[in-house]
Amino acid sequence: MGKKRVNKYPTAFRKMALERLKNCRSVTELSAELGIHRTQLYKWRDQMEPVEDGPGPAATSRERELRKEIRDLKRLLADKTLEVDFFKSALQKIEARRRSRGGSGETASTSKSES
Repeated sequence: MGKKRVNKYPTAFRKMALERLKNCRSVTELSAELGIHRTQLYKWRDQMEPVEDGPGPAATSRERELRKEIRDLKRLLADKTLEVDFFKSALQKIEARRRSRGGSGETASTSKSES
């Protein structure tokens, strides 16, 4: 049984590949030229480049902008999900009170007042 190689590619090779990835027209062509699978390039990019401005190579301004937009949209989606859950719960409570008070389950009719 053979040993699994960890870090098969040197860090210098990875950095060079990521630099070329930033400016390449086709990731598939670049990966074929380098002799690696294209998903490996994306894995290296995600490992070595920051999501936020932090350690590692700086992300392109367009990529940083898109990641910020994704983060903001995820936060907004979470907020809306909480709102929906709150209103569903409130509606269930109101319906339960209405059922317990009404007895017959029908809506009460009201008469119009004459002006």
